[in-house]
Amino acid sequence: MDSTALIAAASIISAGLCIAIGSIGPALGEGRALAQALSAIAQQPDEAGTITRTLFVGLAMVESTAIYCFVISIILIFVNPFWTYAIAQAGG
Repeated sequence: MDSTALIAAASIISAGLCIAIGSIGPALGEGRALAQALSAIAQQPDEAGTITRTLFVGLAMVESTAIYCFVISIILIFVNPFWTYAIAQAGG
């Protein structure tokens, strides 16, 4: 296996692991936040607007972690900085 194929395989595997592992935490966090918000709304229905607004802001913050993992995966697949180095070393 030449270095270009090795870099391609490592990039694809790394991107897959990054998006898989990086999505588990935010998914669990969002589920728990939603469950707690529903519990709080059930206990205090008058504060539903405030709780919902705060929930949406918190969910956006949690979701940003998964979006960062997605961006890193896209970079690893399409704009990999190791490609230019490998091609330069191969003489191409």
